[in-house]
Amino acid sequence: MRAGERRWRDERAALDAARGPLGETAGGLYPDAPRVAGTPLLCREEWIPAAPVPLESVRLEWDARPVPPAIADPPDGLPAGHRTYAEAMAALAPPRVFEDRPSHRLLAAAPPVLRFGPARYFDGVNVGESAAHELAAGVDGLPLRTRVGDPCDLTRRAALAAITTVTVTTTGSYVLHWRDPAKVAHAGGLHQVMPVGVFQPLGDEPPGLWPCMVREYAEELLGMGEDYGEGFVQEEWPFHRAMTAARERGRLRAYFLGLGVDPLTFALDLLTVVVIDGETFGGLFGGLVAVNDEGEVSMAPFDGTVPRPMQPAGAAALELAWRHRRSLIPRRAPRG
Repeated sequence: MRAGERRWRDERAALDAARGPLGETAGGLYPDAPRVAGTPLLCREEWIPAAPVPLESVRLEWDARPVPPAIADPPDGLPAGHRTYAEAMAALAPPRVFEDRPSHRLLAAAPPVLRFGPARYFDGVNVGESAAHELAAGVDGLPLRTRVGDPCDLTRRAALAAITTVTVTTTGSYVLHWRDPAKVAHAGGLHQVMPVGVFQPLGDEPPGLWPCMVREYAEELLGMGEDYGEGFVQEEWPFHRAMTAARERGRLRAYFLGLGVDPLTFALDLLTVVVIDGETFGGLFGGLVAVNDEGEVSMAPFDGTVPRPMQPAGAAALELAWRHRRSLIPRRAPRG
């Protein structure tokens, strides 16, 4: 390994070891940007609805040939011989799960209407992780971050969306995740709600929030694999049918809470909450794993507290869910 590659890998390790404090530093670079529910997650005011929106009321639009982003595949700070940040990661510091899968790029947001276009997973890595790396390395002037400009300007980069879901039971707990930096490319070493996953298609189907969320539930809470095989039809999958039946019977309710941008990596998250009655949760997730492919899993009390350090999107989703707790879980009395 050459000296430049060793230095890059050491800087990458420093980033992974300090994402919490680096996120606070990054947030301070945008003092005038609105925040989601008092958390570090950046947003535009119109991105946060006044009340939870039933998931079925969110309308997704599709643009198959969007205008390319202003910044893509920046070469900033890469060691010699590596063309993109994802290429350097794959060679020098590969996480356990790291594949350039098709993904959905958010083009415009006016909730409850969201417009998407096609992208690849590495499109987000190449800009977002590179900007975070630049900050961790202490690069003078932060030239890449300066070129990106407003993190909430969706035209500046390929703003790949993830779906961040708080899973709350009517008995007063939620599913908590600790993201192992040895296993993940993004937000290692931080707590997070569950499930969370990049908004991606399985094939040529149009974008759909609920099918993607169901797959993430199976993968993250039950430890199922991500390879669904040839000829897979999600609507015929028993787990999808069970989740959807619970939703149709009102034992599981899904809501959209808004969206925001992580100041460190520019990761964009669609914030959702799923409320499940205790018996249904036990039936669906009695096999809840303690460890999955991305970290450690546990149940935590839904009491208004936020674990530290926590990924901004998870903290924002938790805070919004707590703010709306009386409508989400009417039987629960307010704190205090």
